[in-house]
Amino acid sequence: MSRRSHGLLLGLAILLWWCVADAGAQPMHESTATTEQSCSFGMAKGEPSQQCAVPFPAGCRVAHFPGSTKPWTTISKGGKVLCRFDEHGTDWVTKVTGACGRCQSGHCSAQFSVRFDCSPH
Repeated sequence: MSRRSHGLLLGLAILLWWCVADAGAQPMHESTATTEQSCSFGMAKGEPSQQCAVPFPAGCRVAHFPGSTKPWTTISKGGKVLCRFDEHGTDWVTKVTGACGRCQSGHCSAQFSVRFDCSPH
């Protein structure tokens, strides 16, 4: 190895050590472990609205997006379709339901994801 390669490796080693040493600096009370559950489905063109229920883990509650009071959720979709969390089928305490309208393109897909906080209350 050349001197330059040794210097680069030494620099990377120092950077890695600094990142690992710094990782423990965050107070534990600022970080809450979460788990994610999701439901998904596919639709053909013209297929009417569909919905799915996100599994709700026992002993868990819906996590809030960090720094807000909003539920920590994601909707991923493909194709031309309008999707949302169903306000009638979702209470955010015991059930979460995702729904999409009619598929307007060749095919559509949707995935509704929810983060849950399962730490002791």
